[in-house]
Amino acid sequence: MRCVRYGPPELLEFGRLPDPEPGPGEVLVEVHAAAVNFPDVLFVADGYQVSVPTPFTPGSEFAGVVLTAGAGADAPRPGDRVRGQVMTGAFAERIAVPADALTVAPPDGDLGLAAAGGVTFATAYSALRTTAELAPGEWLAVTGAAGGVGSAAVVLGRALGARVLAVASTREKAAFCRDLGANAVLALEDHPDPPAVRERIRELCGGPDVVLDQVGGDLAEVMLRAMRRRGRFVAVGFASGAIPRIPLNLLLLKDVQVRGFEIRGFAEHEATTYARDTTELAALRDKGIGPVVSARLPLERAAEALRLVADRRATGKIVLTTAAGRAAE
Repeated sequence: MRCVRYGPPELLEFGRLPDPEPGPGEVLVEVHAAAVNFPDVLFVADGYQVSVPTPFTPGSEFAGVVLTAGAGADAPRPGDRVRGQVMTGAFAERIAVPADALTVAPPDGDLGLAAAGGVTFATAYSALRTTAELAPGEWLAVTGAAGGVGSAAVVLGRALGARVLAVASTREKAAFCRDLGANAVLALEDHPDPPAVRERIRELCGGPDVVLDQVGGDLAEVMLRAMRRRGRFVAVGFASGAIPRIPLNLLLLKDVQVRGFEIRGFAEHEATTYARDTTELAALRDKGIGPVVSARLPLERAAEALRLVADRRATGKIVLTTAAGRAAE
């Protein structure tokens, strides 16, 4: 899939390019599955913090099989099943990437799940573990809780010993979050005004100790007002499309902290802590804690998948599959 000009997902074009050649230290991977993330929508629209020149291939996480290796790339080897993360380039049948950017996937596992467990789980885990400093027994409120990062935060919050309040737009999404293990759920369609939302939050948990917010807009201030004293509010995105303007007097009156988290900057500037979080997350994955894939679409339908994510109609993760991936199932 190619983004030849910035705009909505429907402008993506499906076509054929020559196979990439792995350079020194790189390997060529036959992609079986690629996961869809909200930043992919932003890259295509030129709305992300970093602009990618057109034309480019979107997609940031994938899983597949190594085909060939460039000079100096000793591992993984051809035939190995791998997963990886890139800024762009994953929505393709083949991709050349640095060998050290890949991790080996289980020999008999689902490569769709392997592709889906990277960006969102890494974001949610480090945002909770490191930035929010979430402690066992605390109440964690997650906005946009049925989406990729949100559903990961619900699962990981429970794994870290917290009690989780999942805030979702609809009853259907709230039910999805309850099935993930949320202790309490709130469907915004049942509480149409901010005072009703705040009152319901207080009824459910007395007020969260930590808020993980990926929605932004008016909901951010509502969540901030509902928090307990000395709480931590962590912003990880603005899926609503509106960046909130937080009244600073709320921080003073409630003695709360507002923090931000962005996975690429965290990995670059706090490499040691990122490596620790990655190791801990891998241990959780080995225990079976991972993503929920709600839909699998062929690569050719990438625009449709991105539209579902852009319109916040997706639950869990959406995965794109290639012909090679479908043949291997």
